[in-house]
Amino acid sequence: MFRNVLGKLVTESVRVHCYVKPVPLIRRVTPSSVSVRSFTDVKDEAQLPFDASLLQFLVCPLSKKPLRYEAKTNELINEELGIAYPISDGIPNMIPQEARLIQKDADTSTTPTQE
Repeated sequence: MFRNVLGKLVTESVRVHCYVKPVPLIRRVTPSSVSVRSFTDVKDEAQLPFDASLLQFLVCPLSKKPLRYEAKTNELINEELGIAYPISDGIPNMIPQEARLIQKDADTSTTPTQE
């Protein structure tokens, strides 16, 4: 029985091999077809500007409140929680662990009073 199965396996694989046309799996890449940037090509590029129209859609992932764009620091600010999300290359980094704590103004009207 084992010889029968082994015989069928060999003959089937030979038949498949005969019908399959060998094709190279990886296309050869020539240096002219690939754009390569090296570290010496990188210059001090200005950061891409943030598209302010995204503020209509972006909210703080923690409080779900709207954010304010601060152009001077290039950050999205959540006034309620006092955190700032950085923007790098025009893309906001909305990961809460990457956010920076900012100092809130000492406004007594928003802080609850203890009685």
